[in-house]
Amino acid sequence: MLPFSVSPYFPGIQVTRSVRFSKALLLSTQLRTFLVEDSAVIRENLVATLEEILPLKVVGTAEDEASAVRWLADPANACELGIIDIFLKRGSGLGVLRAVRANHRKIKLIVLSNYATVDMRATCKQLGADKVFDKSHEIDGLLRYCARLAEADGTFADSRAGGLDAAT
Repeated sequence: MLPFSVSPYFPGIQVTRSVRFSKALLLSTQLRTFLVEDSAVIRENLVATLEEILPLKVVGTAEDEASAVRWLADPANACELGIIDIFLKRGSGLGVLRAVRANHRKIKLIVLSNYATVDMRATCKQLGADKVFDKSHEIDGLLRYCARLAEADGTFADSRAGGLDAAT
């Protein structure tokens, strides 16, 4: 048996088996995630992959900066993780990063982009991104990082308690 499987949602992307979780963990609690991605195809495939492989639930999505900022600013919308693309239909993922940190929202922020150059990674980190992954080559790294976040604190009832901060 190979140590990886091919994702049915991202053809050609190999996912190591080490990021798969037991059914008991999947059923116990899920990392609430907000996804900002302008491509409907990528958004749908990413949601399917994340929810199938990880104890993670996508609780909201946006395809532009204004919608993402509005959703994330609403205290009724709870999440522990934000996955953000840089180039959006309108606006930019950089603006989303700025807004989240300006609101002092304590969530982990991941940038997932095809434009993950050295300079862009540095800019994203300066704006508050915890991690930056390239869509084309680092999906497995994204999944491993999300798996570590999910394992960091078995309860995601209140991310402000600091449980996820130890998972970097």
